[in-house]
Amino acid sequence: MDNLSTAATDDGAIETRGIEPVPDHERRGRVRELFPTWVAANISVLLLTMGAALVVFNKLNFWQVLIVAACAAVASFGMVGLLSVSGKWGGAPGATLSRATFGVRGNLFPGAILWIARFGWETINAVTGAYAVLTVLDLLFGVKSNTALIVVTLVGFVACTFLVSGMGRKALSVCNTWSTYLFGVFSVLVLGYLVATVHWSEVFSKPAGTTAMMIAGIGTIAAGGISWVPTGPDFTRYLPHATSGRKIAGVTVSGAALVMVPMVLMGGVMAVASPGLAEASDPVAFLGDLLPTWLAVPYLLTAIVGMMLINSLSMYSAGFTAQTMGVKLPRATAVSINAVISLIGGLMLMLVAKSFLGSFITFLILLAVSFSAWIGVYAVDMWRRRSRAVRYDAAALMDTGRSSRYWYVGGFCWQAMVSWVVALLLGLAFTKCDWFAGPFSGTPIGEYGLAWAATIVISGVIMAVLPAPRENAPAAPEEASAVTAERVTV
Repeated sequence: MDNLSTAATDDGAIETRGIEPVPDHERRGRVRELFPTWVAANISVLLLTMGAALVVFNKLNFWQVLIVAACAAVASFGMVGLLSVSGKWGGAPGATLSRATFGVRGNLFPGAILWIARFGWETINAVTGAYAVLTVLDLLFGVKSNTALIVVTLVGFVACTFLVSGMGRKALSVCNTWSTYLFGVFSVLVLGYLVATVHWSEVFSKPAGTTAMMIAGIGTIAAGGISWVPTGPDFTRYLPHATSGRKIAGVTVSGAALVMVPMVLMGGVMAVASPGLAEASDPVAFLGDLLPTWLAVPYLLTAIVGMMLINSLSMYSAGFTAQTMGVKLPRATAVSINAVISLIGGLMLMLVAKSFLGSFITFLILLAVSFSAWIGVYAVDMWRRRSRAVRYDAAALMDTGRSSRYWYVGGFCWQAMVSWVVALLLGLAFTKCDWFAGPFSGTPIGEYGLAWAATIVISGVIMAVLPAPRENAPAAPEEASAVTAERVTV
């Protein structure tokens, strides 16, 4: 039994609720609150670097970069929006709802993979944020980067991220809203500056790249969005049951696309003026070379806030994952585990790694495959639950013992586990990156960078053709009351 109190509420400034489902009387969220959340989740100058990589490495032209960015936003955050609907069904984080899919014990295995992958994502964002701070210090005060300064800036960035994420949903919502406005204003200024100064004849004269490189580019850009799919329900669990699923999906995609598309496109345009930015060891410093100081500094400051919020959202959800895996700590305390790991990983990446972009692209490719195996299984399970009167049993989600409705066989849903394991292994077999190439990576799936898409299809198809899982009989009313009482008192 999870010893987390259901008495926790979300009425204060600091959220104390853990992974337990949100009761109906606390479901006061609004769909429009998701818009700044997904805008903020994409405020990262890494999108500029990735857009530049589409031009420099994939050899795409302006129109192809635009198509790639739009397709990546719709594909990745379309999945985020669709699977986020389960959050309003069950009122719980995605990591907790996943117990109903994989079983209360089986869920620990994909949960561990997702938790580890999130460490990497938080590390990448922390490093980018630290580099942005170093660039601002250089532009304003002429302070050059050194080992001691790298350590100080990274520690400061991670510490601020931890404080914001520990405050919970309300604090994140307020910060997301204001950062959206600020970043939007300065992005328009940067766009205007580029329109006035870029040699557009050079931009539009670039020859078109191949279709294969476009498809591969979609997968690379979409990987960041795919990593948000399992945590999407975390931000919809406070929505009332009657909330429109279509609106959830629409707001999610539009919020993400509003940032992703123009930033990736801006990165592609910047690459024409400075082709070396896609290969730079520092993914941020190029902004100081391409933009005047009066514009680069405020733009970077808003970007720093944005990247801090991205990591805060990630750590917020990672706390739920840790609790679901049995870490007996309050959510805010569980978040500290991620903060420490991202700090250690960030120092390794900034002080030891030779190529930031190479490490980042490799990470994105592996990240997409690891999350995709979960997505296919979870999506099929959601589809089967859509017509049920009670889609998720709140008491059973919190019951990790044999009495749980989601105990299945020995705590495992064997259909989900088989689908997940097979898809993950085959997905890796199709994967090709800098330091790893699976045995099937030479096939069109591998060459086109479609291992992530193949993984989703494989896991979903296997889950769909296997016999539908049979949940255990729900506990009798007196047993359910005892379960609830135990959860409240522990």
